[in-house]
Amino acid sequence: MSDTAPLLVTRQGAVATLRFNRPAAMNALDLPTALALRDAAQAISQDPEVRAVLLQGSGRAFVAGGDLAALRADPVQGAQDLLGPLNETLLLLQGLNAPVIAQVHGAAAGAGLSLMLMCDFVLAAEGTKFNLAYINLGTSCDVGASWALPRLVGLRHALEIALLGETFSTDDALRLGLVNRVLPAAELDAAAQALATRLANGPTLAYGHMRRLMRGSFDHDLATQLQAEAQCFDACARTADLREGIEAFFAKRPPQFQGR
Repeated sequence: MSDTAPLLVTRQGAVATLRFNRPAAMNALDLPTALALRDAAQAISQDPEVRAVLLQGSGRAFVAGGDLAALRADPVQGAQDLLGPLNETLLLLQGLNAPVIAQVHGAAAGAGLSLMLMCDFVLAAEGTKFNLAYINLGTSCDVGASWALPRLVGLRHALEIALLGETFSTDDALRLGLVNRVLPAAELDAAAQALATRLANGPTLAYGHMRRLMRGSFDHDLATQLQAEAQCFDACARTADLREGIEAFFAKRPPQFQGR
């Protein structure tokens, strides 16, 4: 893959890393980037050997939003072209068994913040700035922000973030539960790789069931959720990983999960 591609996709063991690669534009999402991201998500969704996904940004930022040049030329068509593949990507990533980690630095704004919100884990470098930003352009949000943000911070905080369009810090993001950890910039790469590797060595099918149970719980009453839990536990009970986990427990050793 060319180093000038808008998205760099690499594999290290069972970890797939997707690195946004438009540093001169602070990785703003244009149509080629959105299409490349969708294609990468499609490939990952068909590869059971991928057991963790890591999202990164090149240069000074994670993702500083959508590329406004196409919207400036034709707001309607530009938005339609971009949101189609981005929405496909979100559905593909949400359907994975593999957990998805965002490694965030510099800035996460607009669609970049929306994409971050949809990830399972977020590690952020100290000094990162966040802004949902849409309202400052006179538009509502996209890329799943209206779904993820109220679930993460509650409706009152979500409306404050969305309607005021103010920049907030890593301290605020950590306090609100938008990120899991804040680290010195020099430690971010190693911490993200360590987390991705840890997850890639875990019980991947159980991760998938757990991800879907947690996200679906907001839409279910208790009886429906209990039924969903029972169905997922039954599916996990048929896996080699659960048998390995039980044997490791009785043998007093760490389990060696295979994602099967």
